[in-house]
Amino acid sequence: MNENEEIRKKTKRKFALWIKESTLDLVKKLYEDDNCSSQSEFIEKAVIFYAGYLSSEDSKAYLPNVVTSTLKSIVAESDNRQNRMIFKLAVEMAMMMNVVASTQDIDKVTLQRLRGECVKEVKRLNGSFSFDDAVEWQNG
Repeated sequence: MNENEEIRKKTKRKFALWIKESTLDLVKKLYEDDNCSSQSEFIEKAVIFYAGYLSSEDSKAYLPNVVTSTLKSIVAESDNRQNRMIFKLAVEMAMMMNVVASTQDIDKVTLQRLRGECVKEVKRLNGSFSFDDAVEWQNG
């Protein structure tokens, strides 16, 4: 490709565009949300996106970025929800442990042995240790 062709591809050109009023309203509503500086930029990005969608070669290069971006935001939101739930569970566990510790007289050696046994038991049950398991374990 020669220099003139490169300049021609980078230079913007004004032309008439026939578009439904409802579609233009949608452009006016959304172009700033997409961080576009103008409605023209938004329409150009939409055309490039749609061309990439239709063209098998372009879609291989373009659509994975869209999919990757979408999946990253889904995973990030899921992580945030899980982290909030883990924090809430940790608070509840801390409360329960303090209530139990205040009523029991357990020495450090016994506590360390109990921790080791609990690690083994939780591993054996693949992390799904329930209160029923604890009662059965203590009684038997």
